[in-house]
Amino acid sequence: MDSLKDAPLETQLAVDLIYLLENSDIETDIVLKALDIVKNDYVLKQQKQAVETTYLE
Repeated sequence: MDSLKDAPLETQLAVDLIYLLENSDIETDIVLKALDIVKNDYVLKQQKQAVETTYLE
């Protein structure tokens, strides 16, 4: 891949998040716990959207 701008959006976001986290000098166990919280939040949002979409159909 020639450039990050050609990468899928999720890859671009992952690179940005990695950069942000690596520059924040936070311990890896804290980062992993925080990422678990974020992932759980987004899984719940995705489930809610799926229910709302199904309800509206």
